Amino acid sequence: MVNALVKINDNVNRILNLIKVKYGLKDKSDAIAFVVNNYVDNENEPELRPEFVEKMRKIQKQKTIKIKDWYKHFGLKIPSPQ
Repeated sequence: MVNALVKINDNVNRILNLIKVKYGLKDKSDAIAFVVNNYVDNENEPELRPEFVEKMRKIQKQKTIKIKDWYKHFGLKIPSPQ
């Protein structure tokens, strides 16, 4: 494990304390790790599998069809206006 001395402003300090309390974390280092892991999970886009990319390219080349009445074509009820 790496130890780091980090300077944070008062607002960040309050937010880390809120995260610590909300998620039952031991200390601010756990809160920082939680925030970073959450960022990685939500923002880091995974690589697409090559077979998926190939499948999408084949679908992209297919001819499109024109649909006059979407609901009738798919056998759906027309939604009532709200």
